[in-house]
Amino acid sequence: MSIENPRARVALITGGSRGIGAAIARQLADRGAHIALHYRNNRAAASATLAALPGAGHALFDADLADPSACTQLWHRVTAHFRSVDILVNNAGVYLMHPPLAVDHDVWQEAWQATLTTNLLSPAALSHLAAQSMAAHALPADAAFGRGRIVNISSRGAFRGEPGAPGYAASKAGLNALSQSLAQALAPRSVYVYCIAPGWVETEMAASHLAGAGGPAILAQHPLGRVNRMEEVAAAAVFCALDAPAAMTGSIIDVNGASYLRT
Repeated sequence: MSIENPRARVALITGGSRGIGAAIARQLADRGAHIALHYRNNRAAASATLAALPGAGHALFDADLADPSACTQLWHRVTAHFRSVDILVNNAGVYLMHPPLAVDHDVWQEAWQATLTTNLLSPAALSHLAAQSMAAHALPADAAFGRGRIVNISSRGAFRGEPGAPGYAASKAGLNALSQSLAQALAPRSVYVYCIAPGWVETEMAASHLAGAGGPAILAQHPLGRVNRMEEVAAAAVFCALDAPAAMTGSIIDVNGASYLRT
């Protein structure tokens, strides 16, 4: 491995081939981080994202996070390549439709299993591996950064609900609770945990919904007159990954353009 700046921070980003994950990778690389870019099976998109990253020393890693053993294998491959990870961004996720009155019980069960495994159990596994590794780091010269940072990408659905995909909302609510529990457990070791909760984002995944019959209703939820942009969500995630003060650990930060407000 050739690393241009051996003292640069290493960031593992799951679901980084496109969308929010790719935007986070670009912004972190622009700040000098080395990127471990995870993807599931879209190698072409991941390779294009990797090629567009500024700087050098980045690498691709494939894994199907619906497989519980894949998280451990991914972590060991990344740390074998980079030696250690300073920033973990749990961004990978699935959104599976399973309206409770419109699907049979087998489909319902399968959707819950797949959603919880990818959206909650995989971040929990990677966060555990990261926490133990980061807690053992020496404090860097920039002690304000801490020994490491975990950033989880949640959703406003955790608060607002998702009637067509209740497993998604539940998984993100669980991710919020996981983030806050880890923040409390890891703060004494200077490992900080943050959570970003976007609303609708202008991604390829959301394009069909925004262009479909429900698009006007989605747009009407947003006082900005538009849905959120990938770069806006990424900027919030990068702030947490690099700049947020330690006192913000445990925060769940809404990035939804005031489309859903909570107190």
